[in-house]
Amino acid sequence: MIPIKIKAGNRQGRISRNIYSHFSEHLGRCIYEGFWVGKDSPIPNTEGIRNDVVEALRKIKVPVLRWPGGCFADEYHWKDGVGPYEQRPRMINTHWGGVEENNHFGTHEFLRLCELLGAEPYISGNLGSGTVHEMQQWVEYMTFDGESPMANWRKENGRAAPWKLTYFGVGNENWGCGGNMRPQYYADEYKRYATYVRNYSDNQIYKIACGPNDSNYEWTDVLMREAGRHMNGLSLHYYTLPTGEWKDKGDATGFDEEAWFETLRRTLYMEELLTKHSAIMDKYDPERKVGLIVDEWGTWYNVEPGTNPGFLYQQNTLRDALVAGINLNLFHDHCERVQMANIAQIVNVLQAMILTEGERMVVTPTYHVFDLYQVFHDAELVPVEFDNPSYRFGDRKIGQLSVSSAIGTDGKLHLAVCNLSHSDGSELVFSPEGYDWTRASGRILTSDKLDAHNTFDAPETLKPSALEAPRSEDGSLRLSLPPASVAVLTLI
Repeated sequence: MIPIKIKAGNRQGRISRNIYSHFSEHLGRCIYEGFWVGKDSPIPNTEGIRNDVVEALRKIKVPVLRWPGGCFADEYHWKDGVGPYEQRPRMINTHWGGVEENNHFGTHEFLRLCELLGAEPYISGNLGSGTVHEMQQWVEYMTFDGESPMANWRKENGRAAPWKLTYFGVGNENWGCGGNMRPQYYADEYKRYATYVRNYSDNQIYKIACGPNDSNYEWTDVLMREAGRHMNGLSLHYYTLPTGEWKDKGDATGFDEEAWFETLRRTLYMEELLTKHSAIMDKYDPERKVGLIVDEWGTWYNVEPGTNPGFLYQQNTLRDALVAGINLNLFHDHCERVQMANIAQIVNVLQAMILTEGERMVVTPTYHVFDLYQVFHDAELVPVEFDNPSYRFGDRKIGQLSVSSAIGTDGKLHLAVCNLSHSDGSELVFSPEGYDWTRASGRILTSDKLDAHNTFDAPETLKPSALEAPRSEDGSLRLSLPPASVAVLTLI
């Protein structure tokens, strides 16, 4: 029996709903076939955007959607994606599969998608191969409420009123696919470009600088020292690779128990990254005005057999659900610095919420975790104290449990518990201090098959089931948590 204390009267910061945000890149079938089917498609759509995907994503209340990349962002020239479809030039997606794109999904279509989703847009601007003038004009086109060449062009293209745009990334992965720059060089370029990302009319831009790739602490130090006062956010990218190797990352399904363990062990490395990068940011920004924006995270496996290797299409299993729960709990713990996180990617790519095939659609185990965790949107974090038992595999060990607790906007106490062990259940006793309740109600996602997943022919193989627990006579909550599970409970 593992005792867990929850100090409900001690609130430690707001968990921004933006931690539950998403990423959509022109990569594989994320945009085309995932979101965009075209206005003439037999698949039900609204102005070319497929209805079933929008409906499913509205249910999990997507806060922010990042676009158009990713590596694609620094080769994307926005003017090619506006105006009449027949006049939009085609392009080759050199990063992802070498496929031809017709640019039918551009600025207007993305911002319309955000309106349909009820999400705020997060635009990644082209610093790597674009000009300062091009970036300045894009912001003007989207946000200026007045007479100007770009605002007038927007009106000619069918949008009279400007859009509200809060989040703008000044480049992406400029240490790699965005230009292979040194941090000192990028810091200077960031300041130059960001100067012209202006606040037009009453629109206020939250400027996000390209941050480090996983443990590149020098990049964070240089950017915060040289450009910290010019930014609102600094990005961080980290992907969980089961093998730690890019050449053979391991398969999404059919894996063994060691691959399960190693995937979760590598996921927990996010804790070290958040702690160390936050410490560097604290040195230059002790008031924590600059947010840490984890705008690419999630699992990355070998692609599904028979699919285009440049499309990064992979299945999504119970293992991915645990990866999602662990990361979300870590973002909660670091909520004073982590102001946004965008899982990669939302449809048909990497750790997706949704998979599509023609007119068919299926939601993934990761989707179900984001659904369960909705109660944590803008909740107030409360501390959790317990001795975490060890989960061992051979000579390696990690903590068996990942736990988070918060007071939601509904005033209720919510608990999220992940049991990482593939074989051992756990008997838990929660003692909420400073909170009156009578029963706990929630849902759990689990299976006795580690690679349980949903397919187009069996879309409900893995889905949450109800979980109820009465209040014990001593005021505690007793919970038997099965192996390989994610549970979210609300104390009522």
